[in-house]
Amino acid sequence: MSVNSRPVVFLVLAVVVISAGTMITTFIPLFAGTTYEKIEGITPYSPLEVVGRDVYVREGCNNCHTQTVRPLKFETDRYGDYSRGGEFQYDRPFQWGSKRTGPDLAREGGKYPDSWQYQHFRDPRSLVPESNMPAYAWLVDEKIDPAYTEKKMKTLGFPYTPEDISALSDKSEMDALVAYMQKMGADWKKMNAKPVAAVSAPAPGENPYAGNEAAIKEGEEIFEANCAACHGERLTGGIGPDLVDDEWLFGGADKDIFTSINGGRPNGMPPFGSTLGDDKIWKVVSFIKSSHAKGHEASEHH
Repeated sequence: MSVNSRPVVFLVLAVVVISAGTMITTFIPLFAGTTYEKIEGITPYSPLEVVGRDVYVREGCNNCHTQTVRPLKFETDRYGDYSRGGEFQYDRPFQWGSKRTGPDLAREGGKYPDSWQYQHFRDPRSLVPESNMPAYAWLVDEKIDPAYTEKKMKTLGFPYTPEDISALSDKSEMDALVAYMQKMGADWKKMNAKPVAAVSAPAPGENPYAGNEAAIKEGEEIFEANCAACHGERLTGGIGPDLVDDEWLFGGADKDIFTSINGGRPNGMPPFGSTLGDDKIWKVVSFIKSSHAKGHEASEHH
């Protein structure tokens, strides 16, 4: 007689199998320690970043944004290096998510300057017209409670000093959320930044693509992907300065523009040397110079 014809026996066997599976997949890992290798260069959240993370969770940002890049080429091409388990050793719980109404944020830290992040939270569509993200301008008026944050830091076991906590007294939830954005993936990117080989001849300081139409076209595509969010699609400015007038970037010498893009600007534009490399930066310089020249021609005709 088969088991299928004996319902009581079938039920008992089913319960045994399900219970065994539950024990293996749920209870055993509780006593097996961590399943990932800790990464020494990943640092705990600061008090301000802890508050920002809580605001992120409270406002449901994880419903639209993931925080993990899978080891698939189409993901790493778009978002950067794939995520490692040790990157989340201080996340309790982690915010990996599963739905991307908005882009993944695992490598968001340092991608844009603080000023871009503030403007994006105040008015997302002013920087990304197609965005359906709600505005969070009201967070500027929500002040942080240092005493409550201190309790959270103690509970989490994160290091802090009384000075760290007192520094929160004049901070808003907007400040905290921006700090959290700049924390995401920043440690990993800093640890794994690799020097990029400089473009070969001609001599340093000379633009190898000056007047090269194909390079200018490619530079335009690189600019749109990496620079337009701050400088505008028409280079007329926004978070960053206007690049087609006469007041821009040290007067506009090729080598000065290159240096600014390569090394970034203090408290402003992040460095692009390690992500773009000299070759692509020179192409962006060529595109900017070409646009600047066209802007001058247009103004003279008027």
